Amino acid sequence: MSGASGTPYAAAVLRALLAAGEAVDLVVSRASRLTLLDETGISFRDAHWQDDLGRWLALGADGKPGTFDVDVSGVRYWSAGDLAAGPSSGSYPAKGMLIVPASTACVAGVALGLSKDLLQRTASVTLKERRTLVVAVRETPLNGQTLRHLLALDDAGASVVPASPAFYAGATHIQDLVDFVAGRVLDAAGVGHGLYRRWRGELGGGTADPRDT
Repeated sequence: MSGASGTPYAAAVLRALLAAGEAVDLVVSRASRLTLLDETGISFRDAHWQDDLGRWLALGADGKPGTFDVDVSGVRYWSAGDLAAGPSSGSYPAKGMLIVPASTACVAGVALGLSKDLLQRTASVTLKERRTLVVAVRETPLNGQTLRHLLALDDAGASVVPASPAFYAGATHIQDLVDFVAGRVLDAAGVGHGLYRRWRGELGGGTADPRDT
């Protein structure tokens, strides 16, 4: 989780991963802690990460507490400054990595192989081990430099999934739009979920053509 706006996207992905029975290694960058505090009012603390994570994942996209009941026992947390952590090594067992949301600074660091913190280091390991890397970039507009970085990630085998909700799935609440993006991230990672209504090919009634998404 990097420092871009979009903590509800990360929460939706984490809840779905846990619901699918996946074990999760969580890395929260220093910048993302500030974003989390700004968007939710929750301070994410190393010494109390389970309590803070539980409070955060219980929030809906509208910020209302107690919307979800989540068991965080399937999460293992690693400090972003711990470059000796398990995920920093290619020998550490992992299916892949999801960066949600991904800031342009994070995208640049991964594309250039800087490995300045555990998040970037783990992304570099994921690419070198030819594992699945999904980058949910959340920024607009995108300048040429960032577009080149995203192209470099695509060339390296990563899946670039912009945090762009679609409207053909019948969204009636902000959580529906968040869940659509989270679902597309999980689709790219090959993780099953039921977060949004999939396109079945029926046009009409104002429904958008999925070829435009």
